[in-house]
Amino acid sequence: MKAAKHLTACTTVLVGKKATVDGSTMIARNDDTFLALTPQRFYVHPAEKNQPKRAWVSNQNGFTAPIPSDGYRYLATPNVETDKTGEYAESGINSQNVAMSATESVYGNPQALAFDPLVANGLAEDSLQTMVLPYINSARDGVRYLGKMIKEYGSPEGNGVLFSDNDEVWYMEIVTGHHWVAQRIPDDAYAVAANQVAIQQVTFDDPDNFMYSEGIQEFVTENHLNPDQDGWNFRHIFGTSTEKDRHYNTPRVWFGQRCLNPEIKQNPQSSDLPFICRTSHKISVEDVEYILSSHYNETKYDPLGPGDDADRLKFRPISMNRTQNSHVLQLRNDVPKESSAIMWVCFGVPAFSPYVPFFANATDTDPSYSSTPVHLDDVSAYWMYRKLSMIVESHYVDFIEQDTDYVTDAKESLRTHVDQALKGAKNLSGDELTAFLTTQNHQVTADMRKTTTKFTNDLIEKGLTLSRLTFNMDINL
Repeated sequence: MKAAKHLTACTTVLVGKKATVDGSTMIARNDDTFLALTPQRFYVHPAEKNQPKRAWVSNQNGFTAPIPSDGYRYLATPNVETDKTGEYAESGINSQNVAMSATESVYGNPQALAFDPLVANGLAEDSLQTMVLPYINSARDGVRYLGKMIKEYGSPEGNGVLFSDNDEVWYMEIVTGHHWVAQRIPDDAYAVAANQVAIQQVTFDDPDNFMYSEGIQEFVTENHLNPDQDGWNFRHIFGTSTEKDRHYNTPRVWFGQRCLNPEIKQNPQSSDLPFICRTSHKISVEDVEYILSSHYNETKYDPLGPGDDADRLKFRPISMNRTQNSHVLQLRNDVPKESSAIMWVCFGVPAFSPYVPFFANATDTDPSYSSTPVHLDDVSAYWMYRKLSMIVESHYVDFIEQDTDYVTDAKESLRTHVDQALKGAKNLSGDELTAFLTTQNHQVTADMRKTTTKFTNDLIEKGLTLSRLTFNMDINL
């Protein structure tokens, strides 16, 4: 049986702790699908202990594996219709302060896949987060744990997986049925990836910064897969460089690097854009959010801009209407570890919606996040932000300035919320701290609902005056 083609297309940003403004590690990703609407929910999965023997069975490809009896509490953002569309838990942070986001779709080349084909019923994206995040104690442990599972079960698709903890950030690329490489992002560096094999030169005698599948060097040598005269470039050996890459993938990497290194001039269609990058200024959560919410802003390639269609429609943008959730998983090092893990979640189209911060040390999320219905309603956060995004884009010229002000004001108030919450948590610990942070998450949900509902209603009222079914006539007639 041939493995199914992967149906997601995402954009990833990873940042080491010395490259950030506050010493945080950050991993971030847009979770995109090929469907305009795949409703998501955001919930806390409780810790498990001494559970009876059981197995996980994917309803997408039949992958089956035993589930450990003990697992950590963790946040997750799965699909709503899991019986129809699969689990796809996608992003979260566990109670050990380990963050994981899965996956960034990547594609191995046919030469490599010919010798190590994909495994149709292997460990796929729909099961990956659920099978790994509850059982790992560090980012490095996450790579090891997943690597062992790929060795045992194989992979049915190419996947880039993000791991972080308070100290390290790792990016792991699984490119064939059983082979993968993971690279630690240097503390003073960042990386951007977009549906194309990203990792470049691999140093095999540097275990602090590289991990890889057993026998990968021999596999490449025996099957004559290295096209370079010198070096061992993972992207060249296992990746692709196609016309699709140059329109769909590389421009997004180019724009992300352009945002953080505007002084460096590069070709948006280059297949040789660097993976590991450094910039002279320190990176904030807002910088990462801007990249993930962008659509080639202030360039001729902006599909919402005034340029010629040949340029505006040339490249696939980063933020899209089919971005089902966008997230920045931040682990701070300037506060106690029990309060340091924050998940910034955007359930609308990132170009028009804010990222709301949730402390990971919590026992639940508000029902407006955890109980998303399949169809539009007036209660859930997912549909509230999707509705706002649709209204803004429908009258883009008329509404974008107001929307920009709304998002800017939200960033300020949400930063204040985090700061005040951390000050309030300073003298708390244990269950008392967890309860306090859970309450803070509910409070920010309520505040954003009030603000966003009013703003959306204001736009609707203004929109009623923009109808084309109007006619100016003398007031006296």
